Amino acid sequence: MDEINHKTVFVLDHTPYFGISCESPIDCDFIKSKVPVPPISKSLWTCAVEASVEYCRIAYDIFPAGKLIRFVVSDTAAHIVNTWNTNTQSLTHIMNAMSMVGVPPRQTQASDYSVIHGLRAAIEALAEPTDFQKEQMLAHAKNESFKLVNRGRVICITSARDDASMKSLEDIFRTVLVQQNSISAGHKEYINIDQCHLVIINLYPANMESMVSNRALVDISPILKSEIHSNKANKISNKLTHLILPHFDLASTTVTGIPMKEEQNASSSANYDVEIFHGRTAHSVFLGTELVLPHSLKEGSDYETVTLKWCTPRSCGSSEMQPCLAQCRVTPVDVTSRPSSCLINFLLSGRSVLLEMPKKSGGKITSHLLSAHGGEIFIHSLNTARSCLEDPPSISEGGGGRVTDYRIKDFGLLMQQHRLVPLKPLPERQPDESLQKMRARLTKNSRYWPLTHGRTVLYNVRQFVEPVLVLTQKPEISEEEKMHCLKTIYNLSQLEERQETLALPNMGHRLKGNKKEEQYRLLWSELETIVNYSGSSPAHKAILNCIRDCRRLYPNADGSDPYEKSHTGDGAADALRASVIRATTDSPMSPPHSLGGTAGADSAMAAAGAATILLGTGSSAVPIGGLLGSRGTVSGKKLFNTGARSLLDVLATTERTNSQKRIDFSGRLCTPPGQIAKLYPHLGSKDADSGPGRSADVK
Repeated sequence: MDEINHKTVFVLDHTPYFGISCESPIDCDFIKSKVPVPPISKSLWTCAVEASVEYCRIAYDIFPAGKLIRFVVSDTAAHIVNTWNTNTQSLTHIMNAMSMVGVPPRQTQASDYSVIHGLRAAIEALAEPTDFQKEQMLAHAKNESFKLVNRGRVICITSARDDASMKSLEDIFRTVLVQQNSISAGHKEYINIDQCHLVIINLYPANMESMVSNRALVDISPILKSEIHSNKANKISNKLTHLILPHFDLASTTVTGIPMKEEQNASSSANYDVEIFHGRTAHSVFLGTELVLPHSLKEGSDYETVTLKWCTPRSCGSSEMQPCLAQCRVTPVDVTSRPSSCLINFLLSGRSVLLEMPKKSGGKITSHLLSAHGGEIFIHSLNTARSCLEDPPSISEGGGGRVTDYRIKDFGLLMQQHRLVPLKPLPERQPDESLQKMRARLTKNSRYWPLTHGRTVLYNVRQFVEPVLVLTQKPEISEEEKMHCLKTIYNLSQLEERQETLALPNMGHRLKGNKKEEQYRLLWSELETIVNYSGSSPAHKAILNCIRDCRRLYPNADGSDPYEKSHTGDGAADALRASVIRATTDSPMSPPHSLGGTAGADSAMAAAGAATILLGTGSSAVPIGGLLGSRGTVSGKKLFNTGARSLLDVLATTERTNSQKRIDFSGRLCTPPGQIAKLYPHLGSKDADSGPGRSADVK
């Protein structure tokens, strides 16, 4: 039972002022007579009683049990109309009591007429426990931590001169409320009022102007909130009809296009509209779907209604029942109108009516069903999506489109590993201790879990890393299991060193051309992520460090080291990285490295960067320092596509290329460096020898 709307008290002003006319004549059809008939109008008291009783009718129709409403009439004293006993919670009892109260007295000289008497009695009524509250207190009598929350609403229909009078009325109500809580603290028959909602309706004739302003809901004190409404007497019924919607969380629906035969001409029919009230759940269950709730402002009122179209009625058989999302009781707003009476009788006869609602994509869909069960009428919110009674949809018809590579087997294994079983409650065990542990474990194991095979590399080649995936899920790893994981990681590193292609399916947009470098880069990244999320024991950290060391052997796709920034200050890691590179790239003929320490390694790297290595001899020598940038790139591009050629291979290839060329010009070989070689150095000497007087050769 909702404690917020559990208790409501009406306080009706029965002072002589409420005996005046509301100045809104009633249209009556009289027989033509020569005697003129004066206009007939209701009194303020009659308008207040009719509107408050109609408020009760709607509440009792939709909530046959649980919502309790009391009436207090105030003149020179407070008159209690009914109690919280369910036997007095009926319209018959209330109407009989109101007839005994009668109309307000005529104007008298007495000055003790006031609505304050009724407000005091209303606060005392809220402090009285109902049968439901008594049962709650009895059931939790031994539970010291249990606290009964007592909340209620007071609707006062009165008349005031101006805003100052309303402010004085609120102050008196707040003072009496605090006094009542003080009394309830030392009285066993009363309970404390934790929250009170005061609604004051100022009533005045239709031909007058009120000096009282409307005011929205405000907090007067921590336990009191109040709102003020100023209305003409002939409009109070619409005001209370509007207020009952938020008071009991109701919604309005207008059924349009109801075909009914004319009363005068039975051969013709016309379409009518009927407004009904029901729980707001009948509309809220459709939020977030493709259905559109056609809201519109109710004519002559200030609240919204949802318009649904009448469909062809059908009998309510078991074979035609449809699965529904919500079911709420229904009551007509205008219970005395002919269209409402015809609709109610039609539904009570055993027929059901489907209601249509427009869709965002165009067209209409049957969204609601009106049907009677056990003499009560309900509105059913139909399930517009796929029914649970139908065959389950194919996995390819999911939210992601026609996706066919879901990891179904892996998901089944995940459910088996996190299956819950009931445990016998023990005094030393917390009620939710095991549940919290399982939630933490499920959160840890699902932090990285690709839904499809096309979004992962690791789970497509899990035969290479199966021990790591299984053993790292344990909270603690033994030394033998740790060595097994390290061996698996080293084997994977050897596969990468040999540049073996991984047998992968079509990976979509994750891989660029299915290059081996990209495959291994994603593989190491996923493996590191999973092990990092698995645990924080020393064995987990050792396995994670091993993965990171092996991943450093090969840069990212852009040529950068993924751990260069995070490990720039770690000298031991740099030395280990240099030793691993030397073991995998150097040849037996490579010169010795300076790895004595960090300073020695830095100086050796600086010397290597400053030197210029010539590949080849003579004019074909190329400075490798000018071609090779950082990590063997040429102008930002990779120099070697394979990535497995060592320095010895490069030098051997260059020598082999040079050996296939022609021998260089002998004159260039004999010419000292820095001078220009002559093409025919003995050309001048031969010309001199052919002439007369040729001198002898110099030996």
